[in-house]
Amino acid sequence: MADKLPPIRRDWVSKSLAGFLLGAVLAFGASGLFNALNAGMPLSVRGQLAMWIVPPVWLGVLGGVYFFASGTRAWMWLGTASAIVLGLLFALRLA
Repeated sequence: MADKLPPIRRDWVSKSLAGFLLGAVLAFGASGLFNALNAGMPLSVRGQLAMWIVPPVWLGVLGGVYFFASGTRAWMWLGTASAIVLGLLFALRLA
């Protein structure tokens, strides 16, 4: 009984929400970037690939969000990454 388990951290809800919400933004942004950067590809192939990019990115972010030290850091890093991805997407759309 000497090996006590550490208590559950209280910021798991914050981390989960960051992974769920900002992971979705990152996943759809990555899909949009793929779509914008591969305009020469036939639409049927490009659409399928762009659609199938979303689940692995979203689930990867949702699973990896628990490696952040706190929920605040998860929100900050994922928010910054989301802003960069969306900024690149809008810059490509304007060009």
